[in-house]
Amino acid sequence: MFSKAPVNGNEDVLGALSLVLYTLILIPLVKYVFIVLWANDDGEGGTFALYSLLCRHAKVNLLPNQLPSDARISGFRLKVPSPELERSLKLKERLEASLTLKKLLLMLVLAGTAMVIADGVVTPAMSVMSAVGGLRVGVSGINQDQVVMISVAFLVILFSVQKYGTSKVGLFVGPALFIWFCSLGGIGIYNLIKYDSRVWKAFNPVHIYYYFKRNSTKAWYSLGGCLLCATGSEAMFADLCYFSVRSVQLTFAFLVLPCLLLGYLGQAAYLMENHADTTQAFFSSVPSGAFWPVFLIANVAALIASRAMTTATFSCIKQSTALGCFPRLKIIHTSRKFMGQIYIPVMNWFLLALSLVMVCSISNIYEIGNAYGIAELGVMMMTTILVTIVMLLIWQINIIIVLSFVVIFLGLELVFFSSVLWSVGDGSWIILVFAVVLFFIMYIWNYGSKLKYETEVKQKMSMDLLRELGPNLGTIRAPGIGLLYNELAKGIPAIFGHFLTTLPAVHSMIIFVCIKYVPVPSVPQNERFLFRRVCPRSYHIFRCIARYGYKDVRKENHQAFEQLLIESLEKFIRRDAQERSLESDGNGESDSEVEHTFSRVLVAPNGSVYSLGVPLLADFKDTGKAVMEESTSEELKPGPSSESLLSDAEQSFDKELSFLRKAKESGVVYLLGHGNIRAKKSSWFIKKLFINYFYAFLRKNCRREIASLSVPHTHLMQVGMTYMV
Repeated sequence: MFSKAPVNGNEDVLGALSLVLYTLILIPLVKYVFIVLWANDDGEGGTFALYSLLCRHAKVNLLPNQLPSDARISGFRLKVPSPELERSLKLKERLEASLTLKKLLLMLVLAGTAMVIADGVVTPAMSVMSAVGGLRVGVSGINQDQVVMISVAFLVILFSVQKYGTSKVGLFVGPALFIWFCSLGGIGIYNLIKYDSRVWKAFNPVHIYYYFKRNSTKAWYSLGGCLLCATGSEAMFADLCYFSVRSVQLTFAFLVLPCLLLGYLGQAAYLMENHADTTQAFFSSVPSGAFWPVFLIANVAALIASRAMTTATFSCIKQSTALGCFPRLKIIHTSRKFMGQIYIPVMNWFLLALSLVMVCSISNIYEIGNAYGIAELGVMMMTTILVTIVMLLIWQINIIIVLSFVVIFLGLELVFFSSVLWSVGDGSWIILVFAVVLFFIMYIWNYGSKLKYETEVKQKMSMDLLRELGPNLGTIRAPGIGLLYNELAKGIPAIFGHFLTTLPAVHSMIIFVCIKYVPVPSVPQNERFLFRRVCPRSYHIFRCIARYGYKDVRKENHQAFEQLLIESLEKFIRRDAQERSLESDGNGESDSEVEHTFSRVLVAPNGSVYSLGVPLLADFKDTGKAVMEESTSEELKPGPSSESLLSDAEQSFDKELSFLRKAKESGVVYLLGHGNIRAKKSSWFIKKLFINYFYAFLRKNCRREIASLSVPHTHLMQVGMTYMV
């Protein structure tokens, strides 16, 4: 603070202290601990957790893959808006009807997430540099270049041990932080007794008024430094998955906040008698006998704080990936007990590289502090806006309380933000550029994914065409199960038509598998798979939607996944047979399809039109029975007609279950359809740039969806398809 507004008397110290005290009370305590922490998504915090919460209560997600069945997942726990509060219903309708509001909401979330990741770069640089800077007090002759080199070594060590997870170092972190906070409180009490206890007067907010009256513009500049006392508040919310809300509230209110207040009061007491020593007030105020222990624990605390922010960054990236707003990356879960403890290798080394660049290029601690303030305030403002929408849409509380929250906190944060932006030209602009680049990466990925999904929906295969082909689909049904992966939650993907026109045979059982992330933290195992029949039973074609929450761990290999899928399919067939047995007889339905005489057409992979007026190998009318006997082996024997075989629901269930088990024994093959998109020649230049280059580059270099299942190459079959959008 005093780098912008030098101390001219004790009143300046009291005014600056009063600003710090009330910033600590208002932002971390009142806003985050008592209000924002309650806006968690089933224990998950952060900007994307808030967005997920909103997506669950209103259809604001731009990716049009929502299904009515998603609301029946137990984790949704929707609170139906009460008739008394029509405001909530009107806001919900307005959000769902306006594409502009949906895009604006998404852009706010993406901007907040970009700032969180930027925070993950600045926090290690700032924390380590400020802690190591204490050497200049304890050791004479240490210059700034040596401080930078030691900080670089500390940062390399910090990011190298990140992969070991929080739970493995938790036994060390807890006691270390407890000692650190107690040290802050103890040093503060020592300084209050030794120097000047009149600093207690700073709790009177009138000193803030006097501070601005005396220093005017300089006092406004110093707000960027004042904000640094509240940094870490957003990490406390983003890292919420490790602790309960009540434990964070109790720990902050009865340990962290009192020790911080005592620490700042003690520093102010020291400065009341040492106006010139403002650059290293903390280390200078430490008793000489306790300097080295305090220096050691300060550096340990800096590393822990940096680690916490990095972990919060990983959590936000995983949430944004699950909701289709960040390219897929390799995610390693570091704890079997806590699902939220993750490690992302690519981002870890990326954050390390940027932190090193920042430390080496901006060695001035004040410039790094300003960059820190920009990143932190960007997240804080987005959180304030999102929590305001949560208050209106979900909490349904009094409008006066909502307006008070947004006016007080957003107004306060805008004042702070105006202060740090004024100094953006001193080197902290780097963090803004980094955040903008991240924002565009996330926005382009979301835009491309949305465009690709919408195109696949428009070009999906006609159900009538599939029925016309008959149970053999115009080709031979070879024994086995084919899992055709696609992103469609409804309809038959166009890529399946390419399989039919390319291959002489398809598997006797086809399951369209859609891996879908729903806006909940986790989906129970018994609610994971959602099955539907795509055609009549004789086709043996099913749709399976594998639903995951953004917090779920996908550690199962392909064998475990297959086992879970087959078990769920058996349950579905059993339930379907029970429902059919309850239906009234005599409805005249039959699973055998009647052949139609009009033409059937598919588009081949090379773009040519392929006529299926006659099946690929033989006319289904003449050889259909023989083919069925071959594909189903023992299940369908010549003799009785299909209608007689399907007349008894129980017998039909046994045969279908036996058919499934035989197909499973024959093997499971993963049919992967890689759908790519390219902009049409008539498209705008910006669209061509985004789709043909930026999105194509991200898609080419991101992690494949199937990679987490560890499927052997011998079980894979891939077909590519390009859509012009």
